[in-house]
Amino acid sequence: MKKLISLSLLLIALMAFSFKKGGYEVGDKATDFSLKNVDGKMVSMDSFEDAKGYMIIFTCNTCPYSVAYEDRIIALHEKYADKGVPVIAINPNDDEKSPKDSFEKMILRAKEKGFPFPYVYDETQEITKAYGATNTPHVYVLDANRTVKYIGAIDNNTKSAEKADKKYVEDAVEAILNGTEVPEKKTKAIGCTIKWAS
Repeated sequence: MKKLISLSLLLIALMAFSFKKGGYEVGDKATDFSLKNVDGKMVSMDSFEDAKGYMIIFTCNTCPYSVAYEDRIIALHEKYADKGVPVIAINPNDDEKSPKDSFEKMILRAKEKGFPFPYVYDETQEITKAYGATNTPHVYVLDANRTVKYIGAIDNNTKSAEKADKKYVEDAVEAILNGTEVPEKKTKAIGCTIKWAS
């Protein structure tokens, strides 16, 4: 009986460990990627010389939450790209499960909205799994060394940018640029679940 209990506890511990390792945590170093942008070119973090950080945003064409945040994502890139912290938007959705998130539809959406940042497709979903993203939108703010400094939501009001009184991503980027501690390191990403391939 004791052996059975200790075996059960060991299994639970192993499951908890493997679950924890399902993606990056704050303080982890993110590996680079090479994903196809809507302009047909491959984009990686290395594409940005002298970057002081990165806003990696898992988003898509179809999720109402992602659509609600598109203008705010554009504004974040326009505010911080010239300061060395660009947005790289990654579409994680399987296009068989979500046909409107296909690469062709991404090209159309990027043109419609005039995205000033790369909008790349994680066709194999390997990068999404490595990061541990679960929702769209889901944000990872990294510093120049690609250390994860913040994970979660863009702000605390999906419906209205004006009514958002906590701007998590903006605060994290400002902290990176000023060399100070990120005030809030992790929040819950609110949005649609990622459409995984079968």
